[in-house]
Amino acid sequence: MSWRIENGLLLGETPGDVGEGRRFDAAGCWVMPGIVDIHGDAHERAIQPRPGVDFAPGFAWRDTATQLLAAGITTAYLGITLSWEPGLRSCAMFHALLGAPRPAWPDMRVHLRFEADNLDALDDALAAIAAGQVHLLGFNDHTPGIARKLQDPAQLAKYASRGGVSEAAFRQLIDAALAHRPAIGAARARLARAAQAAAIPMLSHDDATLDDRAGFRALGVHICEFPLNETIAADARAAGEPVVMGAPNVVRGGSHLGWAAAAPLAERGLVTILASDYHWPALFEAPFVLMRRGVMGPAAAWALVSANPAQALGLEDRGRLGPGARGDALVIEGAPDEPRLLAVFCRGDLAWIAPGAAGRVG
Repeated sequence: MSWRIENGLLLGETPGDVGEGRRFDAAGCWVMPGIVDIHGDAHERAIQPRPGVDFAPGFAWRDTATQLLAAGITTAYLGITLSWEPGLRSCAMFHALLGAPRPAWPDMRVHLRFEADNLDALDDALAAIAAGQVHLLGFNDHTPGIARKLQDPAQLAKYASRGGVSEAAFRQLIDAALAHRPAIGAARARLARAAQAAAIPMLSHDDATLDDRAGFRALGVHICEFPLNETIAADARAAGEPVVMGAPNVVRGGSHLGWAAAAPLAERGLVTILASDYHWPALFEAPFVLMRRGVMGPAAAWALVSANPAQALGLEDRGRLGPGARGDALVIEGAPDEPRLLAVFCRGDLAWIAPGAAGRVG
């Protein structure tokens, strides 16, 4: 059997010869839907690989596109944090990233991660949503955690260095941000209304309590990302809401922050989506780790990185292989024990090919 792709769409399985056109020999390989990443922010390392060393957003987007394709990610919601912090996560960088050209492959979209205390940038966020520049809205609240970390001189130096300011200036910035906390609720309501008007999905990040989840649910925020404990994940699933956790958590065997382990929660149906978070390649590897654990089969494991995020994001044309689906597909050999990505197709075009695999193209 062969798959035929025309005009970027899958036409379905065809017995025997596919006729005219280029061919890729996938004999002996797995053919899987392209990966849909609901949240990845590893592009920040392409912008600022180390404190004080910055690259232009356009150059960073090209580098990011190359890394995404090599990880099998054909649709990427890039987590752009709009924070009160200067530098990498500043309002100026937000606009620079939105304005920089992005490569055609893969489909690179904007996941706006709005920091709760950054009310000075609220109008910027609302304008970007209204202009169609945002494709997913995430509600972050990292400021109290950062404030606690600043008691450690090493942490203070790290954050000040990332922002390119003195330690004293950074302390002033976080104090000013924390002064906005009484107005957070009203600002979140405005953002939620804007997202609903623009018909873009929303997610809450790092829900710490059941009250957090209930509050976001009341705003129409129906994706629960990185809940801090099993109880919150179970509550979200009982409400029929997708639950997102990180693929690095699965690949490493647990959270690097000591939070809930994603693999057993996925096996129990409490985690329904995996995201690359801070490491693109982990999203390709994670389903195979789950397969090797012996609880989840290939279809269920792969759905965590393809069909499930596509459904949660309202992307009806991807996350599956079938007639009329977008021609995003991966060719993989050696799976599940030693998976090796051979080729990536985006809208039917061969967008990436592994070294040594060119002989399969005809």
